[in-house]
Amino acid sequence: MDARPSLSNPELQANGLVTYASGGGLAQITLCNPPANGYSHEMMLDLDQAILRARFDDEVAVIVLAGEGEKFFCAGADIGMLGEVTPSFKYAFCLHANETLLRLEHTPKLVIAALGGHCVGGGLEVALAADLRVARKGSGKCGLPEVKLGVLPGTGGTQRLARLLGSSRAIGLMAEGSTFDYDEAEELGLINRQVEAEDEAGFMEAVLDWARTFTPPEAASGAIGLIKRAVQSGADLPLESGLALERELQARLFMGRDASEGIDAFKGKRPPHFTGQ
Repeated sequence: MDARPSLSNPELQANGLVTYASGGGLAQITLCNPPANGYSHEMMLDLDQAILRARFDDEVAVIVLAGEGEKFFCAGADIGMLGEVTPSFKYAFCLHANETLLRLEHTPKLVIAALGGHCVGGGLEVALAADLRVARKGSGKCGLPEVKLGVLPGTGGTQRLARLLGSSRAIGLMAEGSTFDYDEAEELGLINRQVEAEDEAGFMEAVLDWARTFTPPEAASGAIGLIKRAVQSGADLPLESGLALERELQARLFMGRDASEGIDAFKGKRPPHFTGQ
């Protein structure tokens, strides 16, 4: 039986649009704006705060990003809000959203997006900033249909989708404004896996169980975090520079406890007991 502590009671962030709970090596950040969890500047401020909170918590090894309710992970930006604000506010709003998701991407901890329900537009852009994406099978559709509003995906979609799927396929999906179910998303490589669950509670339980497999003592979470940093920071560098970054991060790991533990456990033919150090 897993004796690690369960998640704490969800705590609302400053604007009441994101909850934060932690325990057992995990932090769960949940978007809370029913019915579709659409995001506003206030929600992005809450998300930003929660990401930083998880980043600075040495007890957190993995961040799980979810949406409240059965029907939506997130349907993207609040269209009503966008119809009421000035063009200069929209620009600043997009800039801050970009900065928030970059902060998520740059945090050296594994981030898993739990897609229970529809994940479209800016919601998919948020999910694309996670490292891994797991969906509740049959719960909804995903895609970037912004072109049908006469705009482009402006919260990182044009950049992250192309990096994930290749430019031609990404342009095609965005130009068509395609939405598709999670079976097709998995075939495209847009999500990593699907979970069959009767309800959202069962889905989240399965996601959290999977997330715990990336935490100590079973997993070397520090190494996982630096694998993420090597990929995220090295992907756009020339190969030689990327290899130099990889070497430096490997040198940091060799100086830590988990590398010694992993090697000793292998030599002793026993399971390792990692600490994340």
